Amino acid sequence: MTGPPIRRVAVIGAGTMGRGIAQASAQAGYATTLFDADPAVPARARSDIEGTLEEGIARGKVTAGEKVSTLERLRLETELAPAVADADLVVEAIPERLDLKRDLFRRLETLAPGTAILGSNTSSLSIADIAEAVQRPGRVLGLHFFNPVHRMRLVEIVVAPGTESAAVERARAFAESLGKRPIVVRDAPGFATSRLGLTLGLEAMRMMEEGVAAAEDIDLAMELGYNHPMGPLKLTDLVGLDVRLAIAEHLARTIDPTRFEPPAVLRRLVDEGKLGRKTGEGFYVWREGKAVPKEDPPKEAAR
Repeated sequence: MTGPPIRRVAVIGAGTMGRGIAQASAQAGYATTLFDADPAVPARARSDIEGTLEEGIARGKVTAGEKVSTLERLRLETELAPAVADADLVVEAIPERLDLKRDLFRRLETLAPGTAILGSNTSSLSIADIAEAVQRPGRVLGLHFFNPVHRMRLVEIVVAPGTESAAVERARAFAESLGKRPIVVRDAPGFATSRLGLTLGLEAMRMMEEGVAAAEDIDLAMELGYNHPMGPLKLTDLVGLDVRLAIAEHLARTIDPTRFEPPAVLRRLVDEGKLGRKTGEGFYVWREGKAVPKEDPPKEAAR
């Protein structure tokens, strides 16, 4: 499958990652459709995208004209069929559940053009397992973006054994056209980035449980000592504690139940609905988009 040049992009799921991918696509000049089945979500997503573009204008990174043209290229949909009917690339950004993704890809195979690439933004699930749902698995691959999409330069292209090389090259060209740096990795549990990032995040949580240091000081150790742009606990809040927990549980099942066992503090915060920035509290308290250290960092018995 060589396929036509990518001109039209459909993003499925208008959550944090979906709206970020849609913004990047439209900003790069692609006619972009953002789909979500919940009628209330697309309008909120458009408002958030407009706000992000306004922030870009304030920082001198985006012009007023670019904001207008980006929004003009962005279409919102609550029906799947028209959202993907003319897409050259479909990027799925729905919750990290294999059953949901397989069901969606079955539908995409019948609704999207036969030449379209079907990409998943999954951060940990097997691309081969997702591709089993379709008759032509060669056009399925991973397109793993990072949050916030408009700032993060990396795109992880995940290749399953059956993924066609032409699909990989088209995906690579698309990522580069967004100003991203793509890397190509094998379809192994956690890929490259989730496995490494999660390992650091889980150890930071264990250190906090053991009372080694407070969350903000652990983060500063990595930011100032190792030049990381953001510490592992603040990053966990940004990604979502529920997302990190799901990845940890998946890697514990597929790689090693000891190395990737979720710390008790992570399970507790998720159970309490404290999922990070999106709920206003996680390892930090979030006020107006800014992380504020907690006065009493949560502590658990070391595991």
